Amino acid sequence: MTASPACPLVVDLDGTLIRSDLLVESFFVLLTLNPMAAVQAVGALSHGKAAMKARLADEAILELHNLPFNADVLAYLRAEKAKGRRLYLASATDRRIVLGVAAHVGVFDGAFGSDGTVNLSGSRKADLLCREFGEHGFDYIGNADVDSAVWNRCATPIAANASPALLRRLGRRYPGLRVIDGERPRIAGYLRALRAHQWLKNLLLFVPMLAGHVLTFEALALAVLAFGAFSLCASSAYLLNDLLDLSNDRNHATKRHRPMASGSVPILHGVALIPLLLGSALALAATVSVSFLGLLGLYSLCTLAYSLVVKRWLLLDVITLSMLYTLRIFAGGIAVEVPISPWLMGLSTFLFLCLAIVKRYTELESCARQGREMSPGRAYKVADAPMLGSLAAASGYGAVVVLALYINSPDVHALYRTPHYLWLVCLLLLYWISRVLMLAHRGEMHDDPVIFAVKDRVSLLTGAAVLAVVMASAWGPIL
Repeated sequence: MTASPACPLVVDLDGTLIRSDLLVESFFVLLTLNPMAAVQAVGALSHGKAAMKARLADEAILELHNLPFNADVLAYLRAEKAKGRRLYLASATDRRIVLGVAAHVGVFDGAFGSDGTVNLSGSRKADLLCREFGEHGFDYIGNADVDSAVWNRCATPIAANASPALLRRLGRRYPGLRVIDGERPRIAGYLRALRAHQWLKNLLLFVPMLAGHVLTFEALALAVLAFGAFSLCASSAYLLNDLLDLSNDRNHATKRHRPMASGSVPILHGVALIPLLLGSALALAATVSVSFLGLLGLYSLCTLAYSLVVKRWLLLDVITLSMLYTLRIFAGGIAVEVPISPWLMGLSTFLFLCLAIVKRYTELESCARQGREMSPGRAYKVADAPMLGSLAAASGYGAVVVLALYINSPDVHALYRTPHYLWLVCLLLLYWISRVLMLAHRGEMHDDPVIFAVKDRVSLLTGAAVLAVVMASAWGPIL
């Protein structure tokens, strides 16, 4: 069978025309804006899936122009439209959203969607299309098993963005199958979605062991298990945060390239990975100790609160971020049973508050270059940038003051033979913090200052110098 310009072409929406699922997107948009309304929308499922979709469409506001459209499918549709072909959009998504997408794309002659009572999926979609265009009177583009009911009754089945396994089955079933190739999810995309590079932040779990000079194999083994548990837990939190922040990420200069925002990783895969990663993290934490498991649970709750609410609160968001970093250090101490010095807690709190504020400052600088007045999804205005710069400097230098007070305290002699060497650490930290602030002011700072620190050559050399000084102070000759 071959396609004819006289034969209408119908295309599915979720996973086909767009690399996303609007039911899931609507839920997470509403969960961000009004968590109780999102729960109530799920409750409408008792009246059927179409009723839940209608409730979500009533409450959630989707930015249809920012959806991750499938470029290959769009190009195919526009080419067919140029030939004079009639095009239609048919989806199980609520009809109001389907009509909005159709109007935005601007090539469709009509659109069909769920109406609050009938969920237009599978055989129901096939029945409607056959009533409209006749049995085998239309071509259909789909991407999933549920589309088989429509492919069975169309003239020419067309698959787009389908999995290799589905394409093999369809090839055996439909000799006339046409395929629109598209970019498929890659392992690298999943690693980016998990933000595996952010696991470097969990190296903070090793700080108590090193700071306390507890250098045993048992302590190292426990710290490694703790590192794995925190990394898996953090990845589950990153996935949830990205799902809640889809719209804001798509409005961001660089975050729009994130795997789920861009559609390179299906958001349903992200939804499935969250409980899998969190469950694995808790199971791993239980092998360390009950206390560590409880602390990981607290960390998970804090990240959930941050993702749902706190990240939109002025200043409390950066304070929470700094405490999440400090919580890692505290958890490292619990894992290896090393008491945490209040000096270390103070240094960590001030230092990471500085970096969290720099992160927001950098976002505002990016917004200013784009002509925006506010940071998407945050409570900061571009006009706040100078004040944030001042707060970052105050917090960063506060961390150096804490370190200086520690060097001058009686506590330092319990761990260091020559603590006066540590004054060099103060100078190195002053230099590094000042450089970070200067680069942020110039607009040359990475979106995440912590990731900048592990990639920047000067930062790495500074860190190596700090380590050398600390080792010399602990075990070097007394001068």
